[in-house]
Amino acid sequence: MSALKKYGLFVLIVSALLIALIFFSLNIPHDREANVIERSFLGVFSPLMKPAAKTSTFFADIWNGYVNLVSVRQDNLRMIKQIKELNARVVADQEALLENQRLTRLLEMKKTVAVSSLSASVVGEDMSSWFRTLIIDRGSSSGLREGMAVMASDGIVGQIIKVSPENSRVLLLTDHSSGIAATIQRSRARGVVKGKGEGVCSLEFTTREEDVKVGDQVVASGIGGVFLKGTRIGEVTMVKRGEYGIFQTVTIRPSVNTAHLEEVLVVLRGGYE
Repeated sequence: MSALKKYGLFVLIVSALLIALIFFSLNIPHDREANVIERSFLGVFSPLMKPAAKTSTFFADIWNGYVNLVSVRQDNLRMIKQIKELNARVVADQEALLENQRLTRLLEMKKTVAVSSLSASVVGEDMSSWFRTLIIDRGSSSGLREGMAVMASDGIVGQIIKVSPENSRVLLLTDHSSGIAATIQRSRARGVVKGKGEGVCSLEFTTREEDVKVGDQVVASGIGGVFLKGTRIGEVTMVKRGEYGIFQTVTIRPSVNTAHLEEVLVVLRGGYE
């Protein structure tokens, strides 16, 4: 603070003289020679003009560099925002495309179903160790009842077990309490598809003499009137005939991947009042 007081006046005077000199020199006409006073004035202060010009250029470069950095930063922020918006648009477009493909397959299946049906979206799931269920966004207000069959474009999903006005709970075919009368499409061997959990099922009550092979397609037999005859259930992945007993062990991989299910089709027939 004391140094500022001590040299402040001197700095102020020098700055004022430099400004005056620059202003004076700029106003000297180019078509006449400087007089004695002007030459003396320029001779005294010319040694100071070069450092002053360098200093001015130095600070001008710093300022211009700062302005450029601010501009570059603003451009970067704008570009980042545009990239985020474009990425979000790409994701949304891709999601819309995939949804359209799923709905198209579901609509094609709906056209093949001989009875009335209603599409619904999956809005929840319960994949605990005890239950395998889904929640869909249709209920009694849409005409749904307990016991109705639920399908997807790839085959059977399960059966409605609980209905509220706006939602329904669907018991998946992989749940332990699920049972669907089924037929081996190739050999017409019959049995009951039971859920085993962990995304697999088994074909129960198929005798050892029945012709069942790995790769066979399993479809609904239509017995019981809940599931439409011929609707896909899954594919045989293992066949085991023990030394004892009258039945064989048959493992089935469901046609529908319920873990990735988003839309379903409810068959509007049957059910319990």
